[in-house]
Amino acid sequence: MSSPSSPSPKITLRRAAADDAGAAADVLLRSRAAALPTVSWPRSDDEVRDYFRDVVVPHRETWVAEAPSTDEIVGVMVLAGDEVSQLYLLPDWRGHGIGDLCLSLAKERSPGGLTLWTFQVNKPAHRFYERHGFVAVEHTDGSGNEEREPDVRYVWQP
Repeated sequence: MSSPSSPSPKITLRRAAADDAGAAADVLLRSRAAALPTVSWPRSDDEVRDYFRDVVVPHRETWVAEAPSTDEIVGVMVLAGDEVSQLYLLPDWRGHGIGDLCLSLAKERSPGGLTLWTFQVNKPAHRFYERHGFVAVEHTDGSGNEEREPDVRYVWQP
């Protein structure tokens, strides 16, 4: 596993290609295991990898963050119109500006505004999104998501 050097190297954001699906799914799996250990996930790791290979990368606007020295995929962002449907970073790469780059790109791609959901237990995500101008507009009991985990909808308006 590579770790960022200090100062952080220049990260490249690019559209995901078919052969990035496995690495992108692994970013999600590793990130949520580290950040959300109390959340019960309804899909197996293999189901997540299949979903990334068969649906996310070929049919969604999927972006990957790549470390320059190793070409390792260290982050993934999936956009669905004006929604940031997924944004995950490898745990060792948090705090190095990659999420900032991803949200800047999302705002460029959807200049009229963005929305996203995050779990209520994910307080670091709340702070991150609020720092980027997102406002919590709805809290739910989780009955509308497959994890059955209380969540929060955030909105960004320019």
